[in-house]
Amino acid sequence: MNDIFYMKEALKLAEKGKLTTAPNPNVGCIIVKNKKIIGMGWHKKPGDLHAEIIAINMAKENTFGSTAYVTLEPCNHYGKTPPCCQKLLTSGIQRIVIATIDPNPKVSGKGIDFLKKNGIIINYGIMEKEAKEINKNFFKRMKTGLPWTQLKLGVSLDGRIALNNGESKWITSHTSRKDVHKFRSQNQVILSSSKTIINDNPLLNVRYKNINENKEMEIINQPIRIIIDSKNKIQPNHPTIKMSKNKIWLIRIKKDNQQWPNHVKQIISCQIKKKIDLLKLLLLIGKNEINSVWIEAGSSLSGSLIEKNLIDELILYMSPKLLGQTAKPMFIFKKFLKINQTTQFLFHKIDQFNTDIRIILRKNKNFIVK
Repeated sequence: MNDIFYMKEALKLAEKGKLTTAPNPNVGCIIVKNKKIIGMGWHKKPGDLHAEIIAINMAKENTFGSTAYVTLEPCNHYGKTPPCCQKLLTSGIQRIVIATIDPNPKVSGKGIDFLKKNGIIINYGIMEKEAKEINKNFFKRMKTGLPWTQLKLGVSLDGRIALNNGESKWITSHTSRKDVHKFRSQNQVILSSSKTIINDNPLLNVRYKNINENKEMEIINQPIRIIIDSKNKIQPNHPTIKMSKNKIWLIRIKKDNQQWPNHVKQIISCQIKKKIDLLKLLLLIGKNEINSVWIEAGSSLSGSLIEKNLIDELILYMSPKLLGQTAKPMFIFKKFLKINQTTQFLFHKIDQFNTDIRIILRKNKNFIVK
């Protein structure tokens, strides 16, 4: 019972890093002695001290005979910081409770083995499901090489995303649009298509004035904006390019000879048979240590991603408006001939935002606990 209580507190600490730790995982640590918390720590950003070290430093010289609660297996290798296992060992901590094993091959099981061999009592698997949920992005990339993908759509009650003439501002409420910025801020990449950029003229950035959280958010890096532009339709004078200096990747079949600003990069390595291969693109994103991708696109790209089984989470902001059968559908993909062949998601969470409903669906609710 005490283990669950303290691990819950460690998980709360881990969540504090959700906007700043990527590509590293979110980790929290609590050190307990004589039923009192003597040390607390959470990993803030790459290169900074790990949660365990911060907690040990806070506890000072009082750690001998104590118990540490860590949400992810401590590392036993040199990265940007020294291994945590050595510090845990020399601190005199007697027992370590770990929520889940680290999926990183450099760490996985090695930290636990080292600590056990050196006489520390280890218990792991306490609140494992919750710990994996916090780090679902990291777990997905480490296990598959692919980032966790979230596809967002603002839709009408009859499942339409725009009128036939392309008008879509605004189907959903201001409250829903503010919530989108919270999701954007939690992702390393915002992905879209040149068609969406040209039609809707989005900035694809995080506007922090739309997020009611602490001022620390203002120093967070903006997500990389990735635009699939196979026909080189995006020009250097487009507002999306000019109005923000945040990084942009243009995914193309071939480069052009135009003068692009330094924050724009043309990438020509994600194609097959003169078409952009979406799986190759996501693998390239994963190779760049990107754990998560937020997608805002139209019917064609959204449909292609779902058809290729590349979406982990579908997030719908549904308005009570009705746009009619001539309006544009959420997805365009192949016709199904049998119900048992259709694409199916699972309801994960439903919330109301002012006049709208936000529906979060997942392709496989069990992925993160495998």
